[in-house]
Amino acid sequence: MRRTCAIAAVVVTCVMTSLVAQTAPLRVIASNGVKTFVEALVPAYEKSSGRKVAVTYGTSSGLVTDIAGGARFDVFIATVDAVTQVSKGGKLTTDPHTVLGHSQVGVGVRQGARKPRIGTAAEMKQTALEAKAVTYAGNGASRPHIDAMWQKLGIADAVKAKALLEQGSERSIARVNAGDADVLITLISEILPAPGIDLVGPLPAEFRSEVTFAAAVGAAAADPAAARALIASLVSAGATPILRQKGLER
Repeated sequence: MRRTCAIAAVVVTCVMTSLVAQTAPLRVIASNGVKTFVEALVPAYEKSSGRKVAVTYGTSSGLVTDIAGGARFDVFIATVDAVTQVSKGGKLTTDPHTVLGHSQVGVGVRQGARKPRIGTAAEMKQTALEAKAVTYAGNGASRPHIDAMWQKLGIADAVKAKALLEQGSERSIARVNAGDADVLITLISEILPAPGIDLVGPLPAEFRSEVTFAAAVGAAAADPAAARALIASLVSAGATPILRQKGLER
């Protein structure tokens, strides 16, 4: 009799655990580069699935550190490089990651300010040298591309003296709005929705670069099926027009 009760208790516990997993908010950790895209699509997923979604945003490199430190999640959305790092740490399922899209690195200025010429390498060089200050995320996915551009233009030292490197593009955006810097360089998907910022355009063709974002299911996801369903909604045909509106491309 005691054994029967014990088995029944285990069954009840398993059922309750499963029910909790199916009703608890889906935990998503996502890069700032896809923030407005994810924000635009989450409500539709919540309505169709009846499942709430809780999203934490940050730079891809910062999120990798958070996950290594024990941050719990069901879905991880970040640069392909970041997803690969987290996968090597055993924090993702063996499912192949799903590429969502990519964004080019671009230039922004304070809303209403004169837009500098950046169409060619020579124009980009002049813009950087004439700027009071240039700002970008020191820990952002676009930084390696930006640093490589300065090197190729031969102005790395000159820009270093006026570069305001911040932890995340949001702080760089704040620098431009405050008047501390007059040139912002980051992903176009982060410039377009930035309050008080106008997009000038992508980097010159010689330095044209892009960052690709992907999504993956967490190895410890409470409800892997729900996690996969959310990812599927992000790459659905209906999501493509929204993706483009947010400065991303397939």
